Amino acid sequence: MNRIVAIAMLLASPLSVRAQELVKYRLTPESTDSSIHRFNEPHYIVFEKATSSAAPLLVFMPGTGGKPERTSDFSDVAAHQGYRVIGLEYVDEPAVAQVCPRSPDTSCSEKVRQKRIYGDDVTGVIDDRPSESIVNRLVKVLVALDLQHPADGWSGYLENGKPKWSRIAVSGLSQGAGMAAYIAQKALVHRVVLFSSPWDNYGPQQTLAHWVKDGHGETPPERWFAAVHQKEQTAPLIARAYMALGIPSSQIRVLTLEPAVKNGGNPYHASVVGNGATPRAPDGRPAYLDDWKFLLGSAR
Repeated sequence: MNRIVAIAMLLASPLSVRAQELVKYRLTPESTDSSIHRFNEPHYIVFEKATSSAAPLLVFMPGTGGKPERTSDFSDVAAHQGYRVIGLEYVDEPAVAQVCPRSPDTSCSEKVRQKRIYGDDVTGVIDDRPSESIVNRLVKVLVALDLQHPADGWSGYLENGKPKWSRIAVSGLSQGAGMAAYIAQKALVHRVVLFSSPWDNYGPQQTLAHWVKDGHGETPPERWFAAVHQKEQTAPLIARAYMALGIPSSQIRVLTLEPAVKNGGNPYHASVVGNGATPRAPDGRPAYLDDWKFLLGSAR
């Protein structure tokens, strides 16, 4: 291929051109905390080289059985929107939706999320250890990043050894989106971006979990954004949950395109943000690129 043709192809593909500007790090949770051994796929860290240390941090949590690398397309788009991004590896099995809907404890899903996020020993239905919690993993990767790359300013996302939530946007797919929603209820975060969750419920009538019905909590409605595919099996429940959380309808995107692949019993679920299932435009870019940008907003 001659040089002129190569340059023309790059100019025709904005993501290819801009990908050269991205800085990417990968750190396993165990490398940041020797007491973590399970769920040890690498965190996926990405940001534009020119991004200021004053930029907000976006923490993205995959769904059940997911890996941060599998939603890297969305993370890269978030980086181009001006965020520093950490695709966070966390304990995602068993899922809340696997252990709680039939539990006689109507507060099961809240307790599981509290334990999985903060490490509080409030339930025995999952065996997560405090060191494996989402918060500890986030703190430890930020500390490690600051030690390894002190010029990047990662310590600015911590305050007294805890996440400085006001500088952090939370996002996720499926179970990860439920974790993001729960965090945003408990703390004022920079922004919330939910993909296809939560749908925590109990009983034969699929009653929404108490915590979902508590609404937006500490983070005001104007900071909540969400998406769902209209053909998802749980789309009606998710729609009810978004309403209960107080997310304005103008900030919800209902996606309609067919997935790039249709593996499993609910292929539409992963297609909203997963690398492999997300539909593609003719030029290869994610077909939901404009939707993702809307949900993320500009962080500049």
